[in-house]
Amino acid sequence: MTATEPMLEVQSLTVKRGGKTVVRDVSLSVQPGQIVGLIGPNGAGKSTTFHALVGLVPCQARVLSLAGQDLSRLAMFQRARRGLGYLPQGASVFHGLSVQNNLRAVMEIAVPREDRPALLKQLLNDYGLTELAAQRADTLSGGQQRRLEIARTMASRPSAVLLDEPFAGVDPIAISDLQAAIRNIRDSGVGVLITDHNVRDMLKLVDHAVLIDQGSVLIEGSPAKITADESAKKTYFGDSFH
Repeated sequence: MTATEPMLEVQSLTVKRGGKTVVRDVSLSVQPGQIVGLIGPNGAGKSTTFHALVGLVPCQARVLSLAGQDLSRLAMFQRARRGLGYLPQGASVFHGLSVQNNLRAVMEIAVPREDRPALLKQLLNDYGLTELAAQRADTLSGGQQRRLEIARTMASRPSAVLLDEPFAGVDPIAISDLQAAIRNIRDSGVGVLITDHNVRDMLKLVDHAVLIDQGSVLIEGSPAKITADESAKKTYFGDSFH
């Protein structure tokens, strides 16, 4: 990877299901320390794009790379080993384990033994979990569980992460904590690709946005550019979005 290369890049991504093309010629990139938002109407292909990038569904792409490494022929676990983190939609914590053991479970697979204590302390501190370290995950609030899930995604020390609906099921009061957690990922130099139905709060967070409709990119740019675009208003935002 050179200084000019994106951390995560896909060019001409196409996904077919049952003979129907559901994602068509989608291209996007995420730089180190950048948050990119993928937005669009229900059924536009956002989750399918995420699933293709992490290896959950077969796809075709001219380029699919992470830090200059070709991912196109790798299985999901191999992409994870190369440094692609993924937070799936819905709850994914180990409910019967403590907060710290949720993190240790990932580190045992991905992190050398001598590095684990320092990384555990850092993750607990960075994501506001230090005082909850010994608490069982199933006793946490929705926002606390989501912060734990984000911390656990970072426990494998990824180069880029995909966050699928991180605000889903979380009370509005906890959204700002999650935004801070995601900014912390960006500030560590990791590239972030995020999608969420809570587009208003997501656009407050992202540096760059890609709007897709019917499986294809309609427009991309800064949040200000996207929300001011007439075609984006007609397709997705409406005239009253501010």
